[in-house]
Amino acid sequence: MKQLTFYFDFISPYAYLAFDKLPQVLQGLSFSVRYKPILFASLLKAHGSLGPAEIPAKRDWTYRHVLWQGQAQGTPLAMPAVHPFNPIELLRLAVACDAQGEPNRWVCERIFKHTWAEGGLPSDPQRLAALMAELQPARERSDETVKAQLKAHSDEALAAGAFGVPTVAVDGKLFWGLDALPMLRDYLDGGAWFQGPAWDAAPQVPVGIRRQG
Repeated sequence: MKQLTFYFDFISPYAYLAFDKLPQVLQGLSFSVRYKPILFASLLKAHGSLGPAEIPAKRDWTYRHVLWQGQAQGTPLAMPAVHPFNPIELLRLAVACDAQGEPNRWVCERIFKHTWAEGGLPSDPQRLAALMAELQPARERSDETVKAQLKAHSDEALAAGAFGVPTVAVDGKLFWGLDALPMLRDYLDGGAWFQGPAWDAAPQVPVGIRRQG
């Protein structure tokens, strides 16, 4: 049985779409998934990158694309009242629902739908209180162990080479983004491409020019 790790942040609509589609993509395979919430902003900071919603033209495209993608794959998706938003309380809530900080699929699904299927403001106090009452986390979101586990997940993803969400890790390989799910399936099926040199050779392409400033 393959062990997969799904790194995600509730701020990402692509993470929601990939989360919803993952069981369908991997149908028929023997696998287990560890769900690890991480702070996407920490990856952006470490890599000196901007998030998609921080680039105006890309922000517009991203919202159009995810709304189209949701209806195309049959995943209900409604934009939250504002985006981007601060996801820290949702991430800590997910972590607080498990002693090891690894929420089960039901918890993740419920928070994803709170964020991406119901509209409204994800951090609205009344909505958040109702969500907490439903999930019944074993610890408070402010618990220092919760904060430490969220940071540990984020540090782990960064150390593994992750630069965005969603990222699926398996056998030391990383598959980034919704559109990488077919590639992940091919790998788990023992695809011939993965038996050749291409995976290791790709990073060896020399850098021809670097942009200044």
